[in-house]
Amino acid sequence: MLSVKKATLKDLNAVVPLFDAYRIFYGKQQNTADSSAFLKARLENKESVIFLGSWGNKPVAFTQLYPLFSSTRLQRLWMLNDLFVATAYLQKGMAQALIDAAKQLAQTTQAAGLFLETEKNNLPGNLLYPKMGFIRDEAHHFYFWQTTPST
Repeated sequence: MLSVKKATLKDLNAVVPLFDAYRIFYGKQQNTADSSAFLKARLENKESVIFLGSWGNKPVAFTQLYPLFSSTRLQRLWMLNDLFVATAYLQKGMAQALIDAAKQLAQTTQAAGLFLETEKNNLPGNLLYPKMGFIRDEAHHFYFWQTTPST
């Protein structure tokens, strides 16, 4: 019933509603047109890898990863930037399957590993990630500089 595949442009219409729901979860306004354009550009330019999770034939989850590089490690890193599972499909193993696909991508591309960030109040994520082998970084401070107000 549960399946995960690497998304292509042919899967864009299946990913967009999930991506838009993910953005709404994080307090953004629904914007299907801009979400579609954003994802299409990432896929066309090979700027991200998206895994699409389905239950039967129904797309219900996705994760999106962006490639980065570590100068100190002299290796690629993958940033697991987005992970979303439709509410009705939580607790069915979908998030774990998507993370496993991301881990396989990191191994296949000989990356140093995966990293992610999540809000402190994302209780499901903060419980899941350690169970999946992620270690919370206590040694570094993360900073962000913003050019314009976020939309």
